[in-house]
Amino acid sequence: MGLTAAPDIVSNPTDIVLILDRSGSMSGKPLDNLKKGARKFIDIIDEATDSAQDGQIGNGSRIGIVSFATAATQDTQLITSVSALKDAVDGLNAGGSTNHADAFAKATALFDFASTNAKVMVMFTDGRTTAGVPPTPFADAAKAQGIIIYVIGLNGSGGIDEQALRDWASDPDSAYVSITPDDDELEQLFEDLAQNISKPGATDIVIKERVTDCFRILSFTKPDKGSAELLDERTLQWKIDKLGVSKSEGATLKFTVRHNGQCSGLLTVNEDIDYTDHEGNTVEFDDPKIEVDCGNDEFPEPCPTPMEVTIDGCEDAVEFDAGDLHLESLGRILQLDVTLKNICPRKRVALAVLLNEVDDKGHEFKRGFKTVVVPAHEHPTCQDVTVRCIKFVLPETPDASGDADSICNRRKFRARFIAHYIDYDFNCCTPR
Repeated sequence: MGLTAAPDIVSNPTDIVLILDRSGSMSGKPLDNLKKGARKFIDIIDEATDSAQDGQIGNGSRIGIVSFATAATQDTQLITSVSALKDAVDGLNAGGSTNHADAFAKATALFDFASTNAKVMVMFTDGRTTAGVPPTPFADAAKAQGIIIYVIGLNGSGGIDEQALRDWASDPDSAYVSITPDDDELEQLFEDLAQNISKPGATDIVIKERVTDCFRILSFTKPDKGSAELLDERTLQWKIDKLGVSKSEGATLKFTVRHNGQCSGLLTVNEDIDYTDHEGNTVEFDDPKIEVDCGNDEFPEPCPTPMEVTIDGCEDAVEFDAGDLHLESLGRILQLDVTLKNICPRKRVALAVLLNEVDDKGHEFKRGFKTVVVPAHEHPTCQDVTVRCIKFVLPETPDASGDADSICNRRKFRARFIAHYIDYDFNCCTPR
């Protein structure tokens, strides 16, 4: 769990460089949505700096545009004219490879490091690096000079290197990286980021996170800011006195959950996250999901049917007839589980279990034999199938241990399993 906050952009002038991917994979609708998002970003910063969309970035803040494909270009310097910024965005055309290193280099060169303005880069990309030198050293150099880096990723047809994006962004990456597979969401991502950059820092932060009943919180590490505590096995509370009041900064809290119960498939981890602060900010957190595969369990034998017994409120005792159940002799029930490996889809399996009792000399005595039909599964690939609760009833007579008078004696058994497919694809050759 991570979040970031920055000082009020009015009282803390900020220089922002938008670094926009115009490589060939952005052609068409993705580039159109990128332009909408960038224009929305500029409008929000315009209004945030002087409380009006008057066409000028105010109070000392500035925005610059860098775009990149096979090479990067400085489409504007750091300027305040909203119309000039939007013209630069609207003039972008898609084509070429993806050179992230040159993009970071050209963006860094726009900043005046003699200026006291805060410095922010917003990198947008939809693909992996396909041109130029490795970009990570350029991103690291920018961060070393005090530049905050946000990254927005569009996981398009070519795919992106998510780990690379996280390496480029400021820490914690959970607060500075946003990734979407849908270009329709780009406008909203740019809007959310502009709102985050332009809003003031937060004080008296309280975050209460509750995981679903499929999970339990095992432990958490000490957060880098504030303090945390477990309210119960599913709820974690994190408190931070202040964040982003004097500088742009992030905070992260890591915790470990354990899968619980019979839930399986693609599971949402969080049931809800409640955030409050003194300034009334709103925060959107990631919605992590975990793929849980519990395998295929088969239960060939049901448990005995329970019998209902009721005692009225004023009754001290009750007699109950359980029917024709008789304890014939002392005995035990042995319950076996077995996992069948790599069972192909849509094939039933015949399973046999042979149980023998072993005396102290290693001699075996037959105690039972069972066959089970394991239903076919419908997974697209071969799967392990666990067959549970194969029960054998074992009276104390016969007893290979030699002591049939006590249920406390130790008995040894040996089980053998045989399995094969019932369904097969073989057909004998027929004469033509």
